[in-house]
Amino acid sequence: MKLVITGCNGSVGVRVVLLALKHGHNVTGVDHTSLSPDLSNFVKDYHARFTFHQIDLKDYDRTLELLQNSKCEAIVHLAAIRNPSDYKVQTHNTTQQAHRYFPMDEDHPTEPDEPYGLSKIICELQAATITRRYPTMRIASLRLHWSLEYGKYPPDGKEDAAARDLWGYVDQDSSAEAFLLALTCDTSKWPSKAEAFFIASPTIGPNKDSGELKAKFWPDVPVKEGFEISGRKGFFDCSKAERLLGWVHRDNIVPE
Repeated sequence: MKLVITGCNGSVGVRVVLLALKHGHNVTGVDHTSLSPDLSNFVKDYHARFTFHQIDLKDYDRTLELLQNSKCEAIVHLAAIRNPSDYKVQTHNTTQQAHRYFPMDEDHPTEPDEPYGLSKIICELQAATITRRYPTMRIASLRLHWSLEYGKYPPDGKEDAAARDLWGYVDQDSSAEAFLLALTCDTSKWPSKAEAFFIASPTIGPNKDSGELKAKFWPDVPVKEGFEISGRKGFFDCSKAERLLGWVHRDNIVPE
Protein backbone atom coordinates (compact mmCIF):
# COMPACT_ATOMS: atom_id res chain seq x y z
CA MET A 1 0.00 0.00 0.00
CA LYS A 2 1.16 3.55 -0.74
CA LEU A 3 0.96 5.62 2.44
CA VAL A 4 1.48 9.23 3.36
CA ILE A 5 2.40 9.69 7.02
CA THR A 6 2.34 13.28 8.26
CA GLY A 7 4.20 14.33 11.38
CA CYS A 8 6.67 11.56 10.60
CA ASN A 9 9.43 13.09 12.75
CA GLY A 10 7.30 12.86 15.89
CA SER A 11 7.66 10.18 18.54
CA VAL A 12 4.55 8.37 17.26
CA GLY A 13 5.18 9.11 13.59
CA VAL A 14 8.64 7.55 13.65
CA ARG A 15 7.25 4.26 15.01
CA VAL A 16 4.39 4.18 12.48
CA VAL A 17 6.80 4.81 9.59
CA LEU A 18 9.13 2.04 10.74
CA LEU A 19 6.33 -0.49 11.21
CA ALA A 20 4.77 0.36 7.85
CA LEU A 21 8.09 -0.16 6.10
CA LYS A 22 8.67 -3.45 7.94
CA HIS A 23 5.26 -4.59 6.65
CA GLY A 24 6.25 -3.85 3.06
CA HIS A 25 4.34 -0.60 2.50
CA ASN A 26 5.66 2.34 0.48
CA VAL A 27 5.81 5.44 2.68
CA THR A 28 5.95 9.14 1.93
CA GLY A 29 6.91 10.92 5.14
CA VAL A 30 5.90 14.55 5.65
CA ASP A 31 6.95 17.00 8.34
CA HIS A 32 7.46 20.74 8.71
CA THR A 33 11.00 20.16 10.00
CA SER A 34 13.88 18.50 8.18
CA LEU A 35 14.32 14.74 8.38
CA SER A 36 15.18 13.89 11.98
CA PRO A 37 18.32 11.87 12.82
CA ASP A 38 16.16 9.20 14.51
CA LEU A 39 13.95 8.71 11.46
CA SER A 40 16.92 8.86 9.08
CA ASN A 41 18.59 6.06 11.03
CA PHE A 42 15.41 3.95 11.08
CA VAL A 43 14.75 4.15 7.33
CA LYS A 44 18.32 3.68 6.10
CA ASP A 45 17.54 0.11 5.04
CA TYR A 46 14.32 1.09 3.23
CA HIS A 47 15.40 3.88 0.87
CA ALA A 48 13.65 2.24 -2.09
CA ARG A 49 10.28 2.50 -0.33
CA PHE A 50 10.63 5.73 1.64
CA THR A 51 10.60 9.34 0.50
CA PHE A 52 10.54 12.48 2.63
CA HIS A 53 9.09 15.93 2.03
CA GLN A 54 9.54 18.93 4.27
CA ILE A 55 6.24 20.79 3.97
CA ASP A 56 4.13 23.00 6.20
CA LEU A 57 0.69 21.40 5.91
CA LYS A 58 -0.93 24.79 6.50
CA ASP A 59 0.11 25.52 2.90
CA TYR A 60 -2.96 24.06 1.23
CA ASP A 61 -1.73 24.17 -2.36
CA ARG A 62 1.60 22.47 -1.62
CA THR A 63 -0.14 19.85 0.51
CA LEU A 64 -2.68 19.07 -2.22
CA GLU A 65 0.08 18.83 -4.81
CA LEU A 66 2.05 16.42 -2.61
CA LEU A 67 -0.95 14.15 -2.05
CA GLN A 68 -1.79 14.09 -5.74
CA ASN A 69 1.77 13.32 -6.78
CA SER A 70 2.20 10.61 -4.16
CA LYS A 71 -0.78 8.66 -5.55
CA CYS A 72 -1.31 7.47 -1.99
CA GLU A 73 -3.97 4.96 -1.06
CA ALA A 74 -4.21 6.01 2.60
CA ILE A 75 -3.04 8.77 4.95
CA VAL A 76 -1.91 8.54 8.56
CA HIS A 77 -2.31 12.10 9.81
CA LEU A 78 -0.15 12.70 12.86
CA ALA A 79 0.97 16.28 12.27
CA ALA A 80 -0.24 18.47 15.13
CA ILE A 81 0.75 20.71 17.99
CA ARG A 82 0.30 18.00 20.55
CA ASN A 83 0.76 19.89 23.81
CA PRO A 84 -2.24 21.82 25.22
CA SER A 85 -0.22 24.83 26.27
CA ASP A 86 -1.51 27.54 23.97
CA TYR A 87 -3.99 29.25 26.28
CA LYS A 88 -3.26 32.37 28.31
CA VAL A 89 -5.45 31.82 31.37
CA GLN A 90 -5.65 29.15 34.07
CA THR A 91 -9.39 28.46 34.04
CA HIS A 92 -9.02 25.42 31.78
CA ASN A 93 -6.54 23.85 34.17
CA THR A 94 -8.82 24.16 37.19
CA THR A 95 -12.00 22.73 35.67
CA GLN A 96 -13.17 19.53 37.37
CA GLN A 97 -13.32 16.55 35.06
CA ALA A 98 -16.75 14.94 34.84
CA HIS A 99 -16.66 11.17 34.50
CA ARG A 100 -20.01 9.48 33.93
CA TYR A 101 -18.81 5.88 34.30
CA PHE A 102 -15.73 3.66 34.28
CA PRO A 103 -14.10 2.24 32.31
CA MET A 104 -14.54 4.96 29.72
CA ASP A 105 -15.45 3.95 26.19
CA GLU A 106 -16.24 5.75 22.94
CA ASP A 107 -19.88 6.28 23.99
CA HIS A 108 -18.81 8.37 26.97
CA PRO A 109 -19.64 12.09 26.49
CA THR A 110 -16.70 14.07 25.14
CA GLU A 111 -16.40 17.25 27.18
CA PRO A 112 -12.91 18.75 26.73
CA ASP A 113 -11.92 21.69 28.91
CA GLU A 114 -8.86 22.86 26.98
CA PRO A 115 -7.93 23.72 23.36
CA TYR A 116 -6.09 20.50 22.58
CA GLY A 117 -9.03 18.28 23.51
CA LEU A 118 -11.39 20.56 21.61
CA SER A 119 -9.22 20.26 18.50
CA LYS A 120 -9.59 16.47 18.64
CA ILE A 121 -13.38 16.71 18.78
CA ILE A 122 -13.31 19.06 15.79
CA CYS A 123 -11.19 16.55 13.86
CA GLU A 124 -13.68 13.76 14.56
CA LEU A 125 -16.53 15.99 13.37
CA GLN A 126 -14.53 16.77 10.25
CA ALA A 127 -14.02 13.04 9.64
CA ALA A 128 -17.76 12.41 9.71
CA THR A 129 -18.35 15.40 7.43
CA ILE A 130 -15.74 14.28 4.88
CA THR A 131 -17.12 10.74 4.67
CA ARG A 132 -20.60 12.10 4.05
CA ARG A 133 -19.24 14.03 1.08
CA TYR A 134 -17.06 11.11 -0.10
CA PRO A 135 -18.96 7.95 0.94
CA THR A 136 -16.28 5.53 -0.29
CA MET A 137 -13.78 6.91 2.24
CA ARG A 138 -13.27 5.45 5.70
CA ILE A 139 -11.64 7.40 8.53
CA ALA A 140 -10.47 6.03 11.88
CA SER A 141 -9.83 8.64 14.58
CA LEU A 142 -7.49 7.06 17.11
CA ARG A 143 -7.75 8.49 20.62
CA LEU A 144 -4.17 7.74 21.46
CA HIS A 145 -3.07 7.88 25.06
CA TRP A 146 0.38 8.65 26.40
CA SER A 147 2.60 6.84 23.89
CA LEU A 148 5.85 5.84 25.57
CA GLU A 149 8.68 3.37 25.42
CA TYR A 150 8.19 0.26 27.50
CA GLY A 151 9.00 0.75 31.17
CA LYS A 152 9.05 4.56 31.03
CA TYR A 153 5.57 5.30 32.39
CA PRO A 154 5.07 7.78 33.84
CA PRO A 155 8.16 9.88 33.15
CA ASP A 156 9.83 11.49 36.15
CA GLY A 157 8.01 14.58 37.32
CA LYS A 158 4.88 13.86 35.26
CA GLU A 159 2.61 12.39 37.95
CA ASP A 160 0.09 15.23 37.69
CA ALA A 161 -0.19 14.83 33.93
CA ALA A 162 -0.65 11.07 34.34
CA ALA A 163 -3.48 11.64 36.81
CA ARG A 164 -5.29 14.00 34.42
CA ASP A 165 -5.29 11.21 31.84
CA LEU A 166 -6.54 8.61 34.35
CA TRP A 167 -3.10 6.99 34.32
CA GLY A 168 -3.70 5.79 30.78
CA TYR A 169 -0.75 4.99 28.50
CA VAL A 170 0.09 2.94 25.42
CA ASP A 171 3.30 1.24 24.37
CA GLN A 172 4.65 3.23 21.42
CA ASP A 173 5.05 0.21 19.16
CA SER A 174 1.64 -1.11 20.10
CA SER A 175 0.17 2.27 19.16
CA ALA A 176 1.90 2.00 15.77
CA GLU A 177 0.19 -1.37 15.28
CA ALA A 178 -3.18 0.31 15.83
CA PHE A 179 -2.54 2.73 12.95
CA LEU A 180 -1.54 -0.06 10.57
CA LEU A 181 -4.56 -2.15 11.54
CA ALA A 182 -6.85 0.82 10.95
CA LEU A 183 -5.55 0.94 7.38
CA THR A 184 -5.91 -2.77 6.64
CA CYS A 185 -8.88 -4.00 8.68
CA ASP A 186 -12.29 -4.98 7.28
CA THR A 187 -14.20 -1.69 7.48
CA SER A 188 -17.44 -3.32 6.32
CA LYS A 189 -18.04 -4.16 10.00
CA TRP A 190 -17.92 -0.52 11.06
CA PRO A 191 -21.25 1.01 12.17
CA SER A 192 -20.38 4.21 10.29
CA LYS A 193 -17.85 5.44 7.77
CA ALA A 194 -15.96 7.46 10.39
CA GLU A 195 -15.25 5.80 13.73
CA ALA A 196 -13.32 6.83 16.85
CA PHE A 197 -11.28 4.36 18.89
CA PHE A 198 -9.65 4.50 22.32
CA ILE A 199 -6.07 3.22 22.06
CA ALA A 200 -4.76 2.57 25.57
CA SER A 201 -3.26 -0.14 27.73
CA PRO A 202 -5.77 -2.21 29.75
CA THR A 203 -3.62 -1.55 32.81
CA ILE A 204 -2.45 1.58 34.59
CA GLY A 205 1.17 2.38 35.36
CA PRO A 206 3.14 0.45 37.97
CA ASN A 207 2.92 1.14 41.69
CA LYS A 208 -0.69 2.30 41.44
CA ASP A 209 -3.96 0.64 42.43
CA SER A 210 -6.93 1.75 40.31
CA GLY A 211 -9.42 0.74 43.00
CA GLU A 212 -7.72 2.95 45.57
CA LEU A 213 -7.50 5.84 43.09
CA LYS A 214 -11.18 5.57 42.23
CA ALA A 215 -12.18 5.46 45.89
CA LYS A 216 -10.09 8.55 46.58
CA PHE A 217 -10.97 10.74 43.60
CA TRP A 218 -14.22 9.39 42.08
CA PRO A 219 -16.09 7.37 44.71
CA ASP A 220 -19.48 8.12 43.16
CA VAL A 221 -18.67 7.25 39.55
CA PRO A 222 -20.39 3.95 38.67
CA VAL A 223 -18.58 1.02 37.07
CA LYS A 224 -20.12 -0.59 33.99
CA GLU A 225 -21.66 -4.00 34.48
CA GLY A 226 -19.18 -6.79 33.84
CA PHE A 227 -16.14 -4.63 34.60
CA GLU A 228 -14.01 -4.15 37.67
CA ILE A 229 -11.73 -1.28 38.66
CA SER A 230 -9.07 -2.75 40.95
CA GLY A 231 -5.40 -3.61 41.05
CA ARG A 232 -3.75 -2.42 37.85
CA LYS A 233 -6.91 -2.62 35.74
CA GLY A 234 -7.23 0.58 33.75
CA PHE A 235 -9.94 3.19 33.40
CA PHE A 236 -10.41 2.75 29.63
CA ASP A 237 -12.37 0.14 27.69
CA CYS A 238 -10.70 -0.54 24.32
CA SER A 239 -12.91 -3.46 23.32
CA LYS A 240 -14.19 -1.50 20.30
CA ALA A 241 -10.64 -1.32 18.90
CA GLU A 242 -10.28 -5.07 19.42
CA ARG A 243 -13.63 -5.79 17.81
CA LEU A 244 -13.38 -3.51 14.77
CA LEU A 245 -9.63 -3.10 14.24
CA GLY A 246 -8.33 -6.36 15.66
CA TRP A 247 -6.07 -4.37 17.99
CA VAL A 248 -5.01 -5.60 21.42
CA HIS A 249 -2.47 -3.69 23.47
CA ARG A 250 0.95 -5.28 23.85
CA ASP A 251 3.79 -4.13 26.08
CA ASN A 252 7.46 -4.41 25.20
CA ILE A 253 7.02 -5.49 21.59
CA VAL A 254 10.07 -7.04 19.98
CA PRO A 255 10.39 -5.56 16.45
CA GLU A 256 10.00 -8.07 13.65
